[in-house]
Amino acid sequence: SLPDLDLLHDPEDELLCSNLMDLVQATLGRAPLGAKRCSRLLMPAQLLAQVRTELLRLACSEPCGLRGALLDLCVEHGKACHDVGHIAVDPAVVPTFQLTLVLRLDSRLWPKIQGLFTSGPAFTPLKLSTGFRVIKKKLYSSEQLLIEEC
Repeated sequence: SLPDLDLLHDPEDELLCSNLMDLVQATLGRAPLGAKRCSRLLMPAQLLAQVRTELLRLACSEPCGLRGALLDLCVEHGKACHDVGHIAVDPAVVPTFQLTLVLRLDSRLWPKIQGLFTSGPAFTPLKLSTGFRVIKKKLYSSEQLLIEEC
């Protein structure tokens, strides 16, 4: 419940999450989506807020909070999922959990971007959909994966 989350609120995680979201946006800004192509992926403000809230929620039950996270960024389009980056939230902390953030391209853009996934240089800004999926894997236990679909 919401009051329980307030008890687990960590101001350090809030600041860390803001810095992490800046790093996520920078990583998406130079995302390799094809053999030789880079595209600047744009996160709508609504998506940014939803991802931020979800990452904080998933980190609140971890021993080191968000500092113990490894974040893998993926972009899904069609049936393909492209790995666009890996971020150790705090490289000085031994990671305790791994989050895989699966973002989606705005489906209305698909016909316009089909050519992006062939060879040849290009740099095109693309907007992401507000839908996403987060997969959480604890690195210190044998618990099942937790998959959150938003």
